[in-house]
Amino acid sequence: MAQLPADTSALMSAALEGILYGFSVLLFIGTIWALTYKRRMREINRPIAVVAVLLLLVSTVHMVVGIVRIENGLVKYRDTWPGGPVAFFVDVTEETYVIKHALYIFQTVLADAVMVYRCYVLWQSVRVIILPILLWCSIIVTGVRAVYGNSQATADPGNVFATDVEKWIMAFVVSTLATNLLCSGLLVYRVWKIERRISQLRTSKGTVMAIVRVLVDAAVLYSVMLFSFLFCFITSNNGESVLSDIVVPIIAITFYMVLIRITLNFRHRPSTTTTRRTTEDMERGNVRQYPMMPVEVHISQFTQDDSTSSYKVGNKDRPPEGIAEES
Repeated sequence: MAQLPADTSALMSAALEGILYGFSVLLFIGTIWALTYKRRMREINRPIAVVAVLLLLVSTVHMVVGIVRIENGLVKYRDTWPGGPVAFFVDVTEETYVIKHALYIFQTVLADAVMVYRCYVLWQSVRVIILPILLWCSIIVTGVRAVYGNSQATADPGNVFATDVEKWIMAFVVSTLATNLLCSGLLVYRVWKIERRISQLRTSKGTVMAIVRVLVDAAVLYSVMLFSFLFCFITSNNGESVLSDIVVPIIAITFYMVLIRITLNFRHRPSTTTTRRTTEDMERGNVRQYPMMPVEVHISQFTQDDSTSSYKVGNKDRPPEGIAEES
C-alpha cells in the first residue's frame, strides 16, 4: 500500500485538525449556552461543564503542540536533524510526538469516563457498568504503556509499528472501541425503554427518540474513526498519524453534539410535563422511576333554569384515582 511521506502527513493532519478544532470551538460555545441559558448557578450541571472545558483545553493544547511540531520539523531542525524533516516526523521518541499522544490518551480516558458515567446515571446500577469500568481501566493501562514505550524506544525509534509498541497501541484502540460500542448500546437501549414507558402517559408526540438518534450518530462517528485507526495499524500505514491527530477534536465534537441535542430537545420542543422532566433529568444525570400519581378530577356542571333564564355553575369533585377519567 502506498505510503504518505511523513512530512506530508504531518501537514495534512495539522490542516484537518485545525478545521475540526474550529467546529469543536463552535460546539463548545453552544454547549456552554445550553448549560447556562436562563438557569441559575445552582441549576448548572457543573461536572459536565468542567468536562466540556477540559475537552476544549486538551484540544487546544494538542493543536498548539502540533503547530510547534510542524515548525520544528520543517523550519527549526530542517537542516540539523539527522535525516531531515522526514526522519524528524517519524521519530516516536521526539518530545512533541510523545506530548501529543499523551494528550490523545488523556482526551480518550476523559471522554470514555463520561460515557461510563452516563450509563450509571441512566441505569442506576453498578452491575451494569462493571464491564465498562474494566474496559476503561484497560484504556488507561494500555494507553500509558504505549506512550511510555514510545518515549523509551531505542531499537527502532523511527518505526511506530515496532512490535513492542504496536501491540499496546492496538490494545488501546480495541479497548476504547469496545467501551464506546458497549456504553452507546447501553445508553440507546435505556433511553428506548424510557421512551416506551413515558409514551403511555403523554398526549403529544415525544422527543426522547431524537436523543437515541444523536447517540447513535456520535457512536458511529467515533467508531468509524477508531476502525480506520485500527486498520492503519494492522496494515502498517502511516495514515495513523493523521487519524491520531484529528480524533482529538472529534472526541470533543461528539461530546458536545450529544449534550446540545439533549438540551435543545428540552427547551424548544413541546412535550408533556413527564417528557420534559425525564429529558432534563437525562441531561443532568438524574433519571429515576416516576410512579403514577393519583389525579383529582374536577367536573364543572352547567345547569339551565328555564323559568328564570339563568345559568348555574357548580363543581363536583371526585375522589383521587390512579388514572384520570373523562367526563
